[in-house]
Amino acid sequence: MKITFLGATKVVTGSNFLVEAAGKKFLVDCGMYQGSAEEEYENEAPFGFNVQDIDFMLLTHAHIDHSGRIPKLYNEGFKRPIYAHKATCDLCSLMLPDSGHIQEMEIEWRNRKRERKGEIPLPPLYTAEDAAHSLELFVPVSYDEIIEVAPDIHVRFSDAGHMLGSSIIEIWAKEGERETKAVFTGDLGNNDIPLLNSPTMIDSADYLVMESTYGSRIHMRNDEKAELFLKIVSETIEGGGNVVIPSFAVGRTQEILYELNKIKETRDDEEFKKRYRTLMKTPVYVDSPLAISATEVFRNNMELFDEETKHAICQGDNPLEFPGLQFTMTAEESKELNENMIPSIIISASGMCEVGRIKHHLKHNLWDPKNTILFVGYQAPGTLGYNIVNGAKKVKIFGDEIAVNARVEYIEGYSGHADQEWLMNFIYSFRTQRPKHIFLVHGEEDSQEVLKQKIEEEIGIPVSIPEYGEVYELNDMPSVVNKISSRPISPRKEVMLLVNRLQDELQDMQDAVKEDLNNRELKDEDIFRIKEKVKELEQQILKIIEG
Repeated sequence: MKITFLGATKVVTGSNFLVEAAGKKFLVDCGMYQGSAEEEYENEAPFGFNVQDIDFMLLTHAHIDHSGRIPKLYNEGFKRPIYAHKATCDLCSLMLPDSGHIQEMEIEWRNRKRERKGEIPLPPLYTAEDAAHSLELFVPVSYDEIIEVAPDIHVRFSDAGHMLGSSIIEIWAKEGERETKAVFTGDLGNNDIPLLNSPTMIDSADYLVMESTYGSRIHMRNDEKAELFLKIVSETIEGGGNVVIPSFAVGRTQEILYELNKIKETRDDEEFKKRYRTLMKTPVYVDSPLAISATEVFRNNMELFDEETKHAICQGDNPLEFPGLQFTMTAEESKELNENMIPSIIISASGMCEVGRIKHHLKHNLWDPKNTILFVGYQAPGTLGYNIVNGAKKVKIFGDEIAVNARVEYIEGYSGHADQEWLMNFIYSFRTQRPKHIFLVHGEEDSQEVLKQKIEEEIGIPVSIPEYGEVYELNDMPSVVNKISSRPISPRKEVMLLVNRLQDELQDMQDAVKEDLNNRELKDEDIFRIKEKVKELEQQILKIIEG
């Protein structure tokens, strides 16, 4: 068995792994890169394999950083089965066309600028229609069933506890007399995620490919985050402000709704009751059509919920409904939220604040110190959400510079990813046969290094942190047997990256010039010198445009 690591290598997004075993080539995940502009350009790059050679695909879950390049794969000729849990298939039927719609909107905006310059318009990465066609390939499977996907290759999907339908995938491949078992965790959930079961503990493996998003962190426990959530919300509402929650449309939104519904049962003191009454009088808006549709998928898959949630449902208490909850379907309804003078909670996608309605809500709420922006999920470096969480004083939204005066809070305990403690517990769960080797993916390098050291020192299992394109032969001592080129990138994308970098540098220059001109002690000859340098730069730019 060989594994080629083609995504989520020393970064958190873009999961994509090529496995060669028993005469077959297949993929585990085919996700999009998300975060900085440089990373997102990687989505347009050629795949690191021949699409025609792929026999089938295994999909761990529906999040776009694991599934988002499936329509691109389809457009390039892949027409073989994609095995995924039934709930993942249901969610992908919403999320992939929505992603295609975003690709169309993004390229339309870019093309308007290109057309003004007389440049040829560019096609989207894929369209909503392309995404809908790719759904024809999906083959739904159930948890805990061993299925044959090819002669001598069997797989089992088990609950990963990360989101509805998320799966740990066990793969058995027989080559001659030798059978090898590899386990891909996908994204592992916390043991205390609302609604969902805890991740399934796997008892044996030869090799483990494991996520490491929070490999160096410990989350706050459930009771603490619920109390902190209530404190932040009540203080903001009582001060006359809004609470804006940038939330991934699928998964986190449903969990927050559940927490809002359940929080009243956790405490009984007067201060808590007062805060709870404030919360219950507050309108809660879910402003994402995708989140609304996804909530329906959750309602249709309630058999996947944990026992506590199932019990509540049997008692007639729907965990996704409560007084004051309202869904906004249209763009007009969304705009009205920013004209509403009543303090409210607004849950809106996307979770990293890069696309969608959340950007409008941030533009209208970030500048006001009465408001709170409450983050509840991972923020990839380079995203608007990351910049806000990490203390940016000003950010650009739709071309306007917005001051960050609002209170900014981050409750890490709502993350759908296992922290260091539970990643370690997952490894300890291999009681029958511990992995001979562990590969850490889906994490930033610093986090991975901390986790690698802890695993090797405390458990004694050797760990590798693969580079992009490394090919590992899985034998008693796995080693790199080949390395394809670094992430492929087209000359056009390379030019676009340089242009984007230049744009940032021009902005820095503009800020520096403004600061100089505001200096009242500046002499006329200094101003003349600055003017001449700017004119010289302008002439160089004009020459490039004319050429």
